[in-house]
Formats: sequence, structure tokens, C-alpha cells
Amino acid sequence: MEIRFHRNLVNAVVEILVQVFEHKRYADKTIEYHLKSNPRWGGRDRRFVAETTYDIIRWWRLLAKAAEAEKFTDADFRKVFAAWCVWKNYSLPPFIENINTNKIAERLSKLLQYRTTRESIPDWMDKIATDELGERVWEKEMAALNTSAAVVLRANTIKTSAKQLKVLLRQHGVEASMFQSLNGDDSDALVLAERQNVFRLPEFKQGYFEVQDASSQEVGIFADVKPGMRVIDACAGAGGKTLHLSALMQNKGKIVALDVEQWKLNELKKRAARANAQNIETRILDGAKALKRLENSADRLLLDVPCSGLGVLKRNPDAKWKLSATFIDEVRAKQQQILTDYSTMLKKDGLLIYSTCSILPSENANQVKQFLAAHQQFQFLDERIIMPSQGFDGFYMAKMRKS
Repeated sequence: MEIRFHRNLVNAVVEILVQVFEHKRYADKTIEYHLKSNPRWGGRDRRFVAETTYDIIRWWRLLAKAAEAEKFTDADFRKVFAAWCVWKNYSLPPFIENINTNKIAERLSKLLQYRTTRESIPDWMDKIATDELGERVWEKEMAALNTSAAVVLRANTIKTSAKQLKVLLRQHGVEASMFQSLNGDDSDALVLAERQNVFRLPEFKQGYFEVQDASSQEVGIFADVKPGMRVIDACAGAGGKTLHLSALMQNKGKIVALDVEQWKLNELKKRAARANAQNIETRILDGAKALKRLENSADRLLLDVPCSGLGVLKRNPDAKWKLSATFIDEVRAKQQQILTDYSTMLKKDGLLIYSTCSILPSENANQVKQFLAAHQQFQFLDERIIMPSQGFDGFYMAKMRKS
């Protein structure tokens, strides 16, 4: 298939790949930097750079092996781009020379016979997921994780509604569809018809919406918060779920957003100001004293704990190549420690919501069972498992009552 490749755009893709694989940069931040550094690129150019880069990263193991790229030189990355062209049945651009496309096609044919190269995943990940999920489930989820993530917005109901936001977006040529919650209820989510840079829109700058996956929005709904409650979001990060909780509480009551990193809380403050979320207080979580001050104070306690992120590989495909089995062992220990230490902040009869963006039972239901076995004052109420094959990010959430 003939497609015209522009040299500067291909060079940008190659440079981003160098940053991601050689210098261990995060793909999303590196792509964002390149797009901001080239304001003259049009929408089509920007989509080509972003989507091609993500596609190559997603299928890196398959393409790198087909290209026989081993040393991570600039020439190796260009070979990988050539392998991507062969795989997509595109003709090579004339400025990429000395590539034997027939050899690449032969190697691709052989590599597609083996699951780990066909699905482009590390061997250790394949083993862990197969052991925990079973081969049939993992096959299905692996295929889903190798698709592109939809762009989902959350209408900020402090300022607007999903229905009103849909009309406003259409005025800018952005088509979006209303979306029901995964349990069938109405939600504040809008799914874009096609990927676009929505951060340029005046409605974003005015705080009318946030970009937040549908599965992530389910956590806020699952927490069952009410106006006037005292809620602690103990692993708040930059506050995507915190802001949703604020809107669900109609800006009434109090949300204490905690994190161990101040820069994340600083970002949350900016986002909260834009959203007019006035019931959020940020606090650095710097040790046992900070926990002690909040003991027995929360009606709801959200623990959106650090995890492997295996449920969100479709939007963070570079994580496949940054994760390790050792890291997952370490994060499991951290999850249990957070459950044990942070649960003291919950009032009697309050609800503890534990959530991850992982699909591994060892990070999810097994962690909840272990916690409940050691803490008899907590009672299991409900759980929700969202798998990537359902169309959005993989998430787990469990709800427990302190009695």
C-alpha cells in the first residue's frame, strides 16, 4: 500500500522510540513534549506521530525481533519502523534504505506462530497472567490490551452536565456519545468518536470536563459518597478520582486528599481550582503522625493503591517493557501495608473502598481476603471486576464496612 511518509514525522517517531527504550522515558510525556515542541504540525501530522509511536511500542517485541534490532542504535530504530511498515503492508519511504523487506516478512510469519511474540508481551508477564487468570481468559484480555484506548471525558457536574457538554463539544467539531455506567446507571461520561486534542478547547480550560476513563469513573460511583460526608482519598495522586468525588458530593462536605508526593498534590490543587471543586483539602502523607491525626475520621476511605497497571496497558503500552515480576512482588507487599496502615482513618460504620487498575487476582480479591482475615472488624460488602475486554480499562474495586 502506498502512503506518503514525511521525513520529519518519521524522524520524530524514531526519536521518541529512542527516548522510551534507550533512556527509559514515559511514552505519554515524551509524545506530549514533541507535539508541544512542533506547534506547526497539523492535526493529521500530530495523529500520525502519536498513533504510530504507540502502535510500535505496543508491538515492540514482535517488530524488534522481525527487524533483528538488538543494539538500540538509530539504525536499529529505523529498522523497527521498517518492520512496522512491512507488517502494515505499507511501502517503505525512500529515505529508509538498505532494508530487506522480504526477510522481515519471513521473520514476521514465523514470529506470529508463538503467543508471546504474536501478542508482543514479555514471557514473565505471560506466565503470571496465565497462572492467575487461566489461559482462556488471558488470551481474551491480552488481545483487548493490544487495542487502542478510547478517549473518555467526565463532565464536571459542578459546572455542566454530560448532555450540555456534548452540545458544546459539537460546536467545536468534536463528536461524542453519551455513556451509561457499566452497571447500567446514567453516568457523566462521554466517549469521543475519534481521538482529538481536547485540552485545547476553552471548555477544558474552564473546567467543564476532565479526561478520565469510564472504568476509573466507576470507582467514584462505587464509593457511594453523599453531600456533606467526610471523605479521605488516601492515594490521591493528581486527583482524577478526587475531583469526581467532589462533583458527586455536589461540592459539599469535605474531601481530604492525601499523597506521599507533593508535586502530585500541587497538580491536584490546579485542577481543583479549574473545576471549582471547593471541598478538597490536600495534605502530604509523611508518616505515622499524619495517619494518627486522621484516625477514625472518615465516612468513606478510598484506597486507590499503587499497582502493576496491567489493566491499563492499552493506554500505557510502554509499561509492558518497564514492569518486572520483582516489581509486582514489591507492589503486592505495599498494597497490603497500605490497607493495614491506612484503614485506621475510617470511622465506625464507614466504608472502605479498595481499588486497582490491575487484572491480577493477587493484587485484587486476594489482597482483600488477606486483609479481612487479619482485621475482623471489617465486613466485605461488594466487589466489581472490569476487564479490558469490556471495552475500557481493567479495574478492580471492593467495598468493606468497618463495624
